[in-house]
Amino acid sequence: MMYVCPMHADARSEVPGKCPHCKMSMVAEGTSFALLRHFVSSPLHIAVMVVLMLILMVAAMKLM
Repeated sequence: MMYVCPMHADARSEVPGKCPHCKMSMVAEGTSFALLRHFVSSPLHIAVMVVLMLILMVAAMKLM
C-alpha cells in the first residue's frame, strides 16, 4: 500500500508518516476526501474555514 500527501501528490511513501513538504499526515492512496478530513480534524481548522466562508459570502453579497 502506498501513502500520499493530500496536498502534494508527489510526496509518496510505503509507510504512513508526515509529508516532507507541509508536515500533513500522509493517507492511504485512494482515500476519499483526505483534505477535508484533515481540516475537520482540529477545531482551529474548522474555525478558520467558517471565518473564510463568511468573508467570501459577505464579499459576494456586496457585489450583487
